[in-house]
Formats: sequence, C-alpha cells, structure tokens
Amino acid sequence: MEYSDRPWLHLYDEGMAHDIEPEFLTALAMFQAAAAKFPDRDLTRYFDGALTMAEVDRMTDALAAGLRAHGFQPGDRLAVFLQNVPQFLLSMLAAWKAGGMLVPINPMNKEREVEYHLVDSGATVLVALESLYADVAAEVVDSGRTNVRAVFTTNELDLLGDETPPALFADSIKQRIDGTFDLLEIINSHDGEKLETPELGPDDIAIIAYTSGTTGPPKGATNTHSNVVFNSTAYRDWVYLSEEDVVLGVAPLFHITGLIAGLTLAFLVPMPLVLGYRFDISSMLDLIDRHRPTFTIGAITVFIALANDPDAAKRDFRSLTRVYSGGAAIAPSVADRMEAELGLYIRNAYGLTETTSPSHLVPFNRRAPVDKTSGALSVGVPIYNTVVRVVDDEGNSVPFGEIGEFVTRGPQVVSSYWGKPAETEHALPNGELFTGDVGFMNSDGWFFVVDRKKDQINASGYKVWPREVEDVLYEHPAVREAAVVGVADEYRGETVKAFVSLRPDVAVTENELIAFCKERMAAYKYPRVVEIVDELPKTVTGKILRRQLRPEANGS
Repeated sequence: MEYSDRPWLHLYDEGMAHDIEPEFLTALAMFQAAAAKFPDRDLTRYFDGALTMAEVDRMTDALAAGLRAHGFQPGDRLAVFLQNVPQFLLSMLAAWKAGGMLVPINPMNKEREVEYHLVDSGATVLVALESLYADVAAEVVDSGRTNVRAVFTTNELDLLGDETPPALFADSIKQRIDGTFDLLEIINSHDGEKLETPELGPDDIAIIAYTSGTTGPPKGATNTHSNVVFNSTAYRDWVYLSEEDVVLGVAPLFHITGLIAGLTLAFLVPMPLVLGYRFDISSMLDLIDRHRPTFTIGAITVFIALANDPDAAKRDFRSLTRVYSGGAAIAPSVADRMEAELGLYIRNAYGLTETTSPSHLVPFNRRAPVDKTSGALSVGVPIYNTVVRVVDDEGNSVPFGEIGEFVTRGPQVVSSYWGKPAETEHALPNGELFTGDVGFMNSDGWFFVVDRKKDQINASGYKVWPREVEDVLYEHPAVREAAVVGVADEYRGETVKAFVSLRPDVAVTENELIAFCKERMAAYKYPRVVEIVDELPKTVTGKILRRQLRPEANGS
C-alpha cells in the first residue's frame, strides 16, 4: 500500500506502526493465550464480584459442553438477550468453544424485534436474563416460529459477589421459568468437561452483529474472527493499553463497540473489564471510584449525563486517562464542556457495525482539530492498514475539503450481511464498504463527519446538514441535547426543526434558541421551529434517533 493512498500517516503518533500483523488467528485463541499466561488475573469485575481468567476458562468449557448436550452444533448460532453482565462473556466464549457464532440482541427490543433477530439468524439456543425472557422473549419462543431448541436463563443478581446489591437492583428477583434451564446450573452440572473444539479459522464468523436499522430492517453483519482480532489489536496498540490498565464497560455489550472495545480487547491485553449491568449514573460513579478504570468508550450522551449529575463534581475521574466516544460525532462545545467540568479530554472514535467498531480514531496524545468552515470536530484518521476514500454520487474520489460519502476498505470490514446477498452487493461491492456517512478529509489528512447521507435537509434548494445546526445549538449554555430534522414547509419545500432538551435548572425559550442560531448561521440553515422536550429518543447505545422525531414517524 503506497503512502499516497494514506495521506494521514504523518498524523500517527511516533512509535505507532503503520501496519499491524495480529498475533492470533481467532478471537478464541486470543482468550486462550491470555488464560494460559495469566490464569489468576481478573477478567471481569461486576460490582463486588470478580472472575479470573482461569475461572472463565473452566466455566466456558462447561457451558460449551452444556450447549452440545442440548443439541448445539458447530456452525450454530447462540443468541444472547442480556445486559452488561459477566454471563455475556461466558456465553460468547462457550459459543466459540462449541464451534458456533454469537448473535447479540438489544435488551431494549420488544417481541417483534426479538423474533426478527431469532428468525433471521436462525439461532438454535437463546441465553436470556430471566426478566427479559419472561416479559419479552417467552412468547416468541413458545410461538414455534423460530429455530430455538433450548433456552438458558440467568439473573443479574448472579455473580454479584457477597455485598448487598446496590439500589440499581431494587426490583430484581430470581424467577424460574418453565421450559428453561438455569445457566449456572448448566455450568455446574458439566464442570470439568471439555469439548474438543472444532477448528476455527480467521474467516469463520465470530459474531453476527445487527445494524441499528436506522435506514431499514436491521442487517446481520458477519464479523469474522479476523475482523475481531484485528480491531481488538488496533484498539490496544492505538490507545497504548497494557496489563496495568482497566476498562470500564460503558458501551452495551450487544453493540459492536462494547463487544470489541470491551470484551475482546480485555482478554487480548489482558486487563479487567468492569461491568455495571446497565447504565445508571450513580452506579457508574461508584464503579469508577471502586475500580479506578483507565480506559472507556461510550456515546457522548453518557458523558453529558455524567456532567449533568450533581454528584459528579465531587468525584475523582483522574484514573480515566484514555477516554473515547463513538456512535455520533461530538460537538466541539460539548467536548470543551466535558474537559472543563469533568477534567476528561474525550477523543472521537468512528466506525460502524460493518467495520467491527473503529475505522477511524483520534491518535492518542493528539487533540482533534476543529474545522474552521463547518465547525466540526474531527473524528480522527483511519487506523492501521485502512484506506478510506471520500467519493461523489458517481463513486469518484473528491478533492481535499469537498464533501462526499466515506468508502472504507480494510481488515476490519465485514465481507457480507447474513443471508442478504443483494444488500451485500449494494453496500459492499468488491469488499469496499459504502458507509452512508457524509463528510470530508482536510489537506492534513484529518476526517470530519458531516452527517448521514439520508438525513440531509433540502430547504429552498439549499443543502442543510442537521449536524451543523446541532453543533451550534450545543454552544448555548442551556442546551443539554439537540436533534435536528427536516419538516415539510409550503414555501421552502422543507425547513429545519430542532428538538432540544435543557440542562438542569437552566431556562430558555424556543424563540431565544432560534435567535441564537440565527445570529450564527446562514439564513437558510437556522431552525425556523424549536421544540423543547424532556428527553430525546435514543438507542440503547445513547445515539439520538432523529427518525423518531420526523413527522412521518408520529403519523403526521
């Protein structure tokens, strides 16, 4: 690969290799090497509970044997319907040891969505929290419309340790559900058993991770073992992580960022992964105090929530020396506020499910620039071995500074969508991923995301990108979160509408926010309508859902 293909190489930190050769062929091999070398080291810390490498290795041997005893065969899919609990990691490794694949399901999903994922993936075994199974998944499995042959249930109170459960678990109860098997009982009943693991290769699928479905039905990205190993290695080397580090699992484990920057990264380094069941500000602050994590990555809305919590000012965040944010680009004013109020300089990460988490990162020990024209904060530069083109509608590369679609090629890009050849051919022709994200690269090689291609607003023939308007709104001291969409307008065809939630104890009117934007933006860009709401709709990863704010989503 020539230097001319990667004009951003000069931005890499001194000592960072320009190419990497991962030392493991499979993600399972990464774990097994760590378990053999560091058997007594903690792999997970869950409130007062902890599991060492050796304990996880033994438990997942037993769980793999239990899966096989319930008909799970090499090539089968194991679906997990769990929050951020240690059982997620146990299920993933057991699926691989049994020669299968992991299918994570968003714990916020309802019956229709769970059924879609189970049917589309063809999963034969489901591991679920007892409450999620009883309230959501039981009816789906009982319907007979899926291939699920066995259900293992578990509880968030399991593996907590000896302390009194935190307030987060006030409503948690143990419940046995007819027709299901208890996960820990399965492990205990097969303790000491060890399968002869079917030979896995780098091109075998490790995870079928579903896209968020923001532009249509979710699609299962086939993240291979080589995809997972490569990006786990990239995180480790890019962020300079060592065995002295601790990762805080803020990102949900069902999401590709939580899987790679949390789980698989933890057993590659290796380092402990701190889990907190689900995002709860009080619990998260306590976990930071207790375990002193050094690295984390999460949606910017997570850090906004921390900054808005009155207890945050009393806490010590100095252990968190490596903080990244992904899922949505950060507004420069928000990044500045996080640094001023929490003492955390948050670097951008950019990637998709189809890139197995990152394709771009801000280099460690560098600060991301702000583009003077658009006001956008850079999402970084492409990571090792990765080439990203910026192209026009005809697929031609555009000059520096010109806006186009990001097209990504690299070892982290998946080869297909599960069972969807037409969608694969459309989005991944010849192995290049057409991301649907629009942005530009400046002459220094920094990349800037403008918006999703389909979110562009056409106001009186002018193009308006919601991100630019949102960034201006974030500059107002009263604004906590903002989302901008296009709405029908009789005169302009389409006009700009903003939805805004406010910071605690700060007042502002809709007209004041309109005036604030009008002073700072071209006449065709500023929002003609502002609606103040209590909360903006989000995915479980914290990404704001603009589509739910559009009039058509509300039947108007």
